[in-house]
Amino acid sequence: MKELIKTLTETYGPSGNEEKIRNVIKDLVTPYADEVKVDALGNLIVHKKGSGDKLMLAAHMDEIGIIVTNIDDKGFIRFSSIGGVSPFILLGERVIFENGTIGVIGVEKIDDMKELKMKRLFIDIGASSKEEAMSKVKVGDMATYYRECNFLGKNISAKSLDDRAGCAVLIKALQEVKNPKYDLYFVFTTQEEVGTRGAKTSAYSIEPELAIVVDVTICGDTPEGEKIAVDLGKGPAIKIKDMSVLSHPKIKQLLIDAAEKNNIPYQREVLDLGGTDAGSIHLTKEGVPSGGIAIPTRYVHTPSEMVNLDDLENTVKLLLAVIEG
Repeated sequence: MKELIKTLTETYGPSGNEEKIRNVIKDLVTPYADEVKVDALGNLIVHKKGSGDKLMLAAHMDEIGIIVTNIDDKGFIRFSSIGGVSPFILLGERVIFENGTIGVIGVEKIDDMKELKMKRLFIDIGASSKEEAMSKVKVGDMATYYRECNFLGKNISAKSLDDRAGCAVLIKALQEVKNPKYDLYFVFTTQEEVGTRGAKTSAYSIEPELAIVVDVTICGDTPEGEKIAVDLGKGPAIKIKDMSVLSHPKIKQLLIDAAEKNNIPYQREVLDLGGTDAGSIHLTKEGVPSGGIAIPTRYVHTPSEMVNLDDLENTVKLLLAVIEG
């Protein structure tokens, strides 16, 4: 799991530009699949045949990032966000473009941190002119955080654990499943961070009878943290609700029963903000009973997101307990 997480999190793949991470995942899953295809929006759909209902298991492979909007005469680059990126997190960070160009994010002179807005930030790639900068970076190019994956005891810190952690869980479950009681579709979706777009089109194509989304969730166990009953290291969180979905009772109970029957530690997630691919999937065509498993994660949408190795392993166990019955 450690090696898998490191490979996935250190691979480039902002929303709308998922080709590199898709190719990495495709190589990992193809030996275990009955069919692998990429749809028109770039979703990777992996079919593992079974005799039961169609069950869609989804995790998004895109990550948050930034996109170039302008390059000035001195070679400094202006940008806007792709997904939920905070200027307070960006300040002083290093970012990497698809071609390997690395930049540092600086800020105009400000007298009060309240003045820190995205429009006051810029990227310095070491260029001394517009022409030099444009030989490396163009308007419309995307960048992501430039960070390596680190292991801190049982915890893992990396960028893009949202939702490469979920992708890792799906990959491990596909590799380990022996006798599925469902007809399984493992879907690695695109553009979740900008509106759960890949989930919408892939679910429309698959027409699943049931759906489970594996994504991350915030924790409430840090000093003066969010008031949410989810702690790192206490097991996967079974989704009850978020701003995009009320988990279908059938899926919610299926997950709870599987966890309790197999003595898998679990928590319950009730979110007053955010959403996942389940928000789009459950509204597809006539409707799809949908729910989710949330991986507890500290510092979400920062370059140093943190998950717990035991939580990841228990999420895989829970998913296998559901799909094998």
